[in-house]
Amino acid sequence: MNKTNDFVIDEGKYVVSLIRGDGIGYEIIDSVLKIFDYIKVPIKFEEVFAGLDCYNKFGTPLPKETLESIKRNKVALKGPTTTPKGSGFKSVNVAIRKYLDLFANVRPSKTLPNISSKYNNLNLIVIRENIEDTYPAVEYYQTPDVVQTLRITSRQGSYMINKFAFELAKKLQRKRITCVHKANIHKFSDGMFLNTFYEISKDYPDFIVDDIIVDNLCMQLVKNPEVFDVLVLPNIFGDIVSDLCAGLVGSLGLAYSANIGLKYAVFEAVHGSAPDIANKNIANPTAIILASTYMLKYLNLNSYAYIIEQALFKNFENGIFTKDLNGNYSTTEFTDHLIKNIKNIDKHAFIDNDKDYNKDNNKQSKVNIENIPFLKDSKNWELIGVDIFIEWNDTEKLPNIPLEFSNLKLNFISNRATKIYPEKISDITLVNWYRCRYLANNNIDFDTIKELMDNFVKKGIRISQIELLYKEGNQNMFSEE
Repeated sequence: MNKTNDFVIDEGKYVVSLIRGDGIGYEIIDSVLKIFDYIKVPIKFEEVFAGLDCYNKFGTPLPKETLESIKRNKVALKGPTTTPKGSGFKSVNVAIRKYLDLFANVRPSKTLPNISSKYNNLNLIVIRENIEDTYPAVEYYQTPDVVQTLRITSRQGSYMINKFAFELAKKLQRKRITCVHKANIHKFSDGMFLNTFYEISKDYPDFIVDDIIVDNLCMQLVKNPEVFDVLVLPNIFGDIVSDLCAGLVGSLGLAYSANIGLKYAVFEAVHGSAPDIANKNIANPTAIILASTYMLKYLNLNSYAYIIEQALFKNFENGIFTKDLNGNYSTTEFTDHLIKNIKNIDKHAFIDNDKDYNKDNNKQSKVNIENIPFLKDSKNWELIGVDIFIEWNDTEKLPNIPLEFSNLKLNFISNRATKIYPEKISDITLVNWYRCRYLANNNIDFDTIKELMDNFVKKGIRISQIELLYKEGNQNMFSEE
């Protein structure tokens, strides 16, 4: 076994980790294997396991051996997996992305031949940040009635996904990149994402560069989707918008994606494991077939990708549809027809002559991310206050807390992120979770904050959380209420 172009090679073949997954995963993966075997794709699959079936057999939905296989081989093809409910395990998909730092989720949405859609000739690419945002699922019960979820955005993560978007768009000779955000509300988190986007855009003067608020984007995608080209988004917005785009071109059952990092890549269908139709031979294998062709392009095996895509499109042109697309063909029949189509494709002359295909698909193997920003330190930050979050169950009166303590003054009390003291600006329904903000005019030490917290505890007030408040120069490093 040796290495060529960063990928593991065994006896002249690429070695790729294979996860069949659960439910219909076995059937649709079999379609890919049958096609690959027929055209003799130079790939050797190393089968590993993940998902509900894996959990039932081995006691974990994501064995260490599976992750080590992907790390060793660099590339994986993954069927849909089910995360066991009530088991305490997080999403298999999220765990794989985090462990391998697959920070970019690429979701092409392209009109397919003879697939019913309200739009024609769409060819969008959604590039979604894949690690941060709310998807780490860092959540806490603050009181019995209130849950908090952290939304995480970093300068480095924002840089990597935006740089990736520009580099991929450049390789694919795209013309326009649009940053999608909610910076009008999330001024710090989405603001960082948006500012990073425009900083990077200075190195790519040939692109049309713009941005749009996510709710406006959703409306515009329904009205005029053809005006968009490449979209780059934070994690949760990307998840939602990519499904919307799948609907624009026909069905989530046709949607596929690549999860790409600096070292590794995992290709998969977007849809779930659909246990209700498993083992009935009616599942649509299109999404995993397209995911496999994207994997082939990533490995620079473009000719094989072209053959499979053309044969797949010929199925649609000939009205060969599975049940989800209002057809009558089984999974195996759909696959067999695709293989028959391959026999009629010129396998020798096409790749050099098909300029459009080369332009849109060639050289996708790796996107280089350089000059990732160094970590900044906070040596110039001054501690000037604290937000103390408390449980308080009396809705008739405010908690008995000091208005001043040492050089700290009570700036406000809020409930559900709405001020209720010193000015009550709303008749908002109160919950038992209050934020008490204390600020000083100059730098304070943490001992003062500890003494203030002790004052709360002595009064019988339960503290659920604190957030230290800093400033750098004249800029507050926290949001105002």
